[in-house]
Amino acid sequence: MNRRLAGVLVALSAATSLGLAGQPSSATVSESAEVSAPKHLRQKIYIGRCKDTCKVRVRVTNISRTNIYRARLTVTLRVNGHKMGTCRDTIGDIRARRVKWGGCTIRTDKLDGYWDRWEYGDLSRWYTDVRTVVSYTYYS
Repeated sequence: MNRRLAGVLVALSAATSLGLAGQPSSATVSESAEVSAPKHLRQKIYIGRCKDTCKVRVRVTNISRTNIYRARLTVTLRVNGHKMGTCRDTIGDIRARRVKWGGCTIRTDKLDGYWDRWEYGDLSRWYTDVRTVVSYTYYS
């Protein structure tokens, strides 16, 4: 017990002498500071007919001067704030200052049931929200 307590005290005194104890970790960010990631892509979303099936196409533009590799698209569809489903597509490599298209179709039982409720008049609004995430590898 005494050895364990002595070890803790030695570690604590070493941390305070180095100035490590009592300082916030580097993982915490103050509210005024913003962490900005490099923005290499620009996206434009096109939603087709969205009834019991939703077709989503995304135009992805590489606005950087270097190539982007292995780009993948993830689309999340929400109707009236309720998540209806997700779909994924592989876009591929995007050369510098070029455009590639990606898209997918969302067909779920939940979306079909929600559309049936809309047709019967149970829902007062039909508000679709599409969110996209493009993940890629970037070599500088």
